[in-house]
Amino acid sequence: MKVVGLTGGIGSGKSTLLQWFQKQGIPCFESDAVGRKLLDTDLREAVTEAFGEQFYLDTGNLDRKAMAEKVFANPTALATLNQIVHPAVAIAFEDFKKQHAKAPLIINEAAILFETGGYKKCDAVILVTAPKSDRIERIIKRDGSSREAVMRRMKNQWEEERKRKLADYVIENSTIKSAQKQAAQILKKLNGE
Repeated sequence: MKVVGLTGGIGSGKSTLLQWFQKQGIPCFESDAVGRKLLDTDLREAVTEAFGEQFYLDTGNLDRKAMAEKVFANPTALATLNQIVHPAVAIAFEDFKKQHAKAPLIINEAAILFETGGYKKCDAVILVTAPKSDRIERIIKRDGSSREAVMRRMKNQWEEERKRKLADYVIENSTIKSAQKQAAQILKKLNGE
């Protein structure tokens, strides 16, 4: 089994490409989505202990906006949150690998795959990139975030050039059609075609 990392900065389009890979029948692990789910369930006690009950809504779910404002303005708080979330997501990924043990290839999507060192556990890494201005506009439109909030989040991720040096493949996401074509070519290479 090949483990292929799929990463890219916020707003790069990696989630859209992940859906494309899923449609090709490839088992895909969404680290960010799994992390969000765990924050609402298994990790609630640890998060409450570290940050307080006020970060959970009446529904029992994490107030993501309030938590983002807290951690993206405070590197120590971000490190604390990551120390809670990342080990739990890593365990979930190991379970995912066992469930798909017969698959020749699986994808592990993670926004901060390089920043956490997770790329070292991958056989290959695909980096999805897009112009910074496009990424900012996509996030503002998607999340209703302010430009300042988006910039704070981006500041906590590595610069594209640093990631490019470690990536095995780079998809330039100027249009989704072009990005999907590049993904198809990479998939052929990964499958030895």
